[in-house]
Amino acid sequence: TPSCDLMNQGILALVSSIGCTSAGSLQSLADAMHIPHLFIQRSTAGTPRSGCGLTRSNRNDDYTLSVRPPVYLNDVILRVITEYAWQKFIIFYDNDYDIRGIQEFLDKVSQQGMDVALQKVENNINKMITGLFATMRIEELNRYRDTLRRAILVMNPSTAKSFITEVVETNLVAFDCHWIIINEEINDLDVQELVRRSIGRLTIIRQTFPVPQNISQRCFRGNHRISSSLCDPKDPFSQSMEISNLYIYDTVLLLANAFHKKLEDRKWHSMASLTCIRKNSKPWQGGRSMLETIKKGGVNGLTGELEFAENGGNPNVHFEILGTNYGEDLGRGIRKLGCWNPVTGLNGSLTDRKLENNMRGVVLRVVTVLEEPFVMVSENVLGKPKKYQGFSIDVLEALANYLGFKYEIYVAPDHKYGSPQDDGSWNGLIGELVFKRADIGISALTITPDRENVVDFTTRYMDYSVGVLLRKAEKTVDMFACLAPFDLSLWACIAGTVLLVGLLVYLLNWLNPPRLQMGSMTSTTLYNSMWFVYGSFVQQGGEVPYTTLATRLMMGAWWLFALIVISSYTANLAAFLTITRIENSIQSLQDLSRQTDIPYGTVLDSAVYEHVRVKGMNPFERDSMYSQMWRMINRSNGSENNVLESTAGIQKVKYGNYAFVWDAAVLEYVAINDGDCSFYTVGNTVADRGYGIALQHGSPYRDEPDDFIHVSEILTTASGHVAVPLPLSLRLYLLSTSSLHAVCQFSMSLYFSFKVMTGALIIGTAKFRRRS
Repeated sequence: TPSCDLMNQGILALVSSIGCTSAGSLQSLADAMHIPHLFIQRSTAGTPRSGCGLTRSNRNDDYTLSVRPPVYLNDVILRVITEYAWQKFIIFYDNDYDIRGIQEFLDKVSQQGMDVALQKVENNINKMITGLFATMRIEELNRYRDTLRRAILVMNPSTAKSFITEVVETNLVAFDCHWIIINEEINDLDVQELVRRSIGRLTIIRQTFPVPQNISQRCFRGNHRISSSLCDPKDPFSQSMEISNLYIYDTVLLLANAFHKKLEDRKWHSMASLTCIRKNSKPWQGGRSMLETIKKGGVNGLTGELEFAENGGNPNVHFEILGTNYGEDLGRGIRKLGCWNPVTGLNGSLTDRKLENNMRGVVLRVVTVLEEPFVMVSENVLGKPKKYQGFSIDVLEALANYLGFKYEIYVAPDHKYGSPQDDGSWNGLIGELVFKRADIGISALTITPDRENVVDFTTRYMDYSVGVLLRKAEKTVDMFACLAPFDLSLWACIAGTVLLVGLLVYLLNWLNPPRLQMGSMTSTTLYNSMWFVYGSFVQQGGEVPYTTLATRLMMGAWWLFALIVISSYTANLAAFLTITRIENSIQSLQDLSRQTDIPYGTVLDSAVYEHVRVKGMNPFERDSMYSQMWRMINRSNGSENNVLESTAGIQKVKYGNYAFVWDAAVLEYVAINDGDCSFYTVGNTVADRGYGIALQHGSPYRDEPDDFIHVSEILTTASGHVAVPLPLSLRLYLLSTSSLHAVCQFSMSLYFSFKVMTGALIIGTAKFRRRS
């Protein structure tokens, strides 16, 4: 091997800049030959290092010194994410990185209950991103975007630049994202390029080396002078050098000083030729003395103080933490946030300094849109500011109590949530935030990619789904519905049976007349026989006594038949009068999209409008439902079937042939509180996006120390503010007028019951007039 060839020629020390796999073999060889081995760990193509874990034997037999300090990535990352109070994030790493290097970190965050995902970044990043769009549905991509809000990149700078560029250009991240890039091999040029390509907030962790403040002394290290292209940190050549090369330079300088020291002390041991192939080859006798001289020497070089501890490792390492604030434009400035070393830990504050006194006493201007049951006008006193109530107001009040801020609330002038205009500006609630007229916006506001590009959003505090409001089909009631339990043919058979049995009873009594008591005036005529059979059938009896055996046998069979028929009729009639079913032809979004008899639409330029448009025009959408819906909604460029406000859509459903596509929670509230009980709702149970609170881009309240953006965690964990989960607390609003809904249904049932009995009254009246 090359190492053995060098030993055959005669060497005093061995310097290697290789990976961990080969280092183990050289360590064994150096220990056997007593050759000082200075190992400089090198990673592949600038990828972050993983710990080598070289086996340390007895101190007297260990001849390997680790020039580069141990890998502290686990400790640095853990300290930084603890400072940022992250609870959920994803780690991206490239093909060349050994993921086992952060196993200790993964174990610790798992013990702390953090939610961490891992994803490898392939070499062909464009193909990887394209594959995500090809395999994921829109709702899956939205959830993936939520995951990318917090990310750690463990990869070489070149891959990090390409990856950031791809995710920004494909709109996978918004301005509210916060990414951490950690790598020892990041120079100033890399930092500038990463900041230029990224959006949102960026934190960069890299290894740094001390630079003398006196410029004239930077190129002098003790008794030697360093080339100006190496000592000047701004020199392009110095910027392009890998850290392992800097350690090689300092290692050679350290060996030169050690050899010079040996010569000065006249303790030089000549180097004999060694053969590592022979089993009985003797090691170098001067190896231990040379090793001790190297360890005691030390040098101040390009990497600072290079010295070795008792365990043969270099203890001197410093990390620099750089960061940007949330900005509205690409290419924000970056500043030093702090530094870290294994002795003192983190020195500096990573939190945004804009809110040194948190939100206590801050008065926020809040913009909203009226939308039942989220925001509603409560009873107002003349001359006093309007008061509002609703689910969103309760959420805002809970946040205000927890974070300590106060607020002033007003309605968006155009009563819209906001959509982009032709000139690139925004109207509605979002426009108020874009033009800095409001601090936050809250209502039934959904988080969409387009909105995330212009405002910041909190995490979703409740899931959102699309629903449809329709008018119930009118129930047609027959006044002779009392005959409905039996088919007409069955009624004809019953009438024929009554006539037949009546005739047989008459014949039996005519052939064998019964003996009547003295003075009895009852005669067994055909009319009386018919009346007797009919009366027994309806369980009312008759006046004519039949005493003959044959007649009684026949009447016994007839009464059993009548009992079975009347019992069946009574049971079916009771069920018919108490259970009313209205068969509505549309029971799902699929049913709505397949029909064209009922036109449907939504609020023009709303989130629902954009939701249907994006899904309907998405080439990767496998389900054609949204494509069919978009064709109906987009008739006449959207003007035919869409409305300007949700209240107009609800009125259009109530008084016309129309279906309104809108927020499922709002529509359910409308249907429950309708006095005429004329509405019903259908919808999509899959929540593909969520409700959030909007803030200005770069808002200082977004990174408030109490974590304003994690609104759902605040609302569900802050003791005494929200006692029930968010979906359930919204249900309380939906069910608040359920008693009115029940009364409405009861009155409708009474109306139906009276009308179906009309036929029975008509029949009774006709018989009474006939008897009269």
